[in-house]
Amino acid sequence: MAGIYLHIPFCKQACYYCNFHFSTSLAQRPQLIQQMLQEMVLQKDYLGNQPVSSIYFGGGTPSLLPQEDLRQLLDQLYTLFNINTDAEITLEANPDDLSPQKLQELRTAGINRLSIGIQSFHEEDLRWMHRAHNSEQALQCILDAKAAGFKNLTIDLIYGGPTLTDEGWARNVQQAIGLGITHLSCYALTVEPGTALDHFIRKKKMPAVDADKAARHFEQLMNRTAQAGYEHYEISNFALPGWHSRHNSSYWQGQPYLGLGPSAHSFNGHSRQWNLASNAGYIKSLEQGIIPFEREELTPVMMLNEYIMTTLRTSAGCVLDTVAGRFGEDSRDQLLQAAHPFLQKKWMVLKNNALVLTPEGRLFADGIASDLFFS
Repeated sequence: MAGIYLHIPFCKQACYYCNFHFSTSLAQRPQLIQQMLQEMVLQKDYLGNQPVSSIYFGGGTPSLLPQEDLRQLLDQLYTLFNINTDAEITLEANPDDLSPQKLQELRTAGINRLSIGIQSFHEEDLRWMHRAHNSEQALQCILDAKAAGFKNLTIDLIYGGPTLTDEGWARNVQQAIGLGITHLSCYALTVEPGTALDHFIRKKKMPAVDADKAARHFEQLMNRTAQAGYEHYEISNFALPGWHSRHNSSYWQGQPYLGLGPSAHSFNGHSRQWNLASNAGYIKSLEQGIIPFEREELTPVMMLNEYIMTTLRTSAGCVLDTVAGRFGEDSRDQLLQAAHPFLQKKWMVLKNNALVLTPEGRLFADGIASDLFFS
């Protein structure tokens, strides 16, 4: 199975922590949509007619698009690609965009899953992040989405921020659980280079991120979601049984995907490519029939390290038989030997012949993965 990702690079305003490619001006929207349709034509053979099980509108803020744009994009995808009849079609949305009318338009256009950027149910957190919505909208949009018939809902929450107390985070998690949200994506606040947050911290206008607080919040999150019956199936993702994200799971399983739009990435199993992160440059190039991208061919070592990194993030873990089958028995043996210190610390266990991080080990997932990388 394959996936298709569409990057919609427009936002109403810039959140302080965000480093994704976007513009706060929608002036180029019509031209950009037309060139994304053109890119689809040029890339129609990229997936080799593999069945597509998921389509994901990310950004940016795809919920800014009018219904007609979404219909054009989806109609073209269904014309050019082998889309499954039960494909998961996700659209990222901000709460302030999700009026009852907008929700009905999204359903009519063919969206069957919403990923809503709630981030927090507390007013002080939203103001600090420079979000466009308020706490009332955070709650109301979920109620409206459920009333509109959206059962497949995921929300984003951010923990570890300076305005968020341990008690406030506990209330955020409980609010999400109490609302019956089927899927939660929860991220520690991180400082990305070049963001407004990075600038404010370096100028001492904001406090640095508290790593200890973030670790406490993550442990709270793991404990409370487990009690509520959620499956912690990836480091940042929690779902009720049967509600895992099909699209994101394909990334972690190393399935191929096509990325469309400026800055979008694509992967076909042996190479990775990424489009130019410039709306004007993307439009200009495609008007000349050229996709502006760079490509990287993946060596066996790069593919092995990527397999280690992505699978260790999941509850299924890094399967040793898969390592042996794809990369050789010597690689499996070396990996198991390198993992021995983490097995001894109980940061990792061997389960069903797979290396799986324990709840404590998940606190150090990135560091553990890098220590296991091959060179």
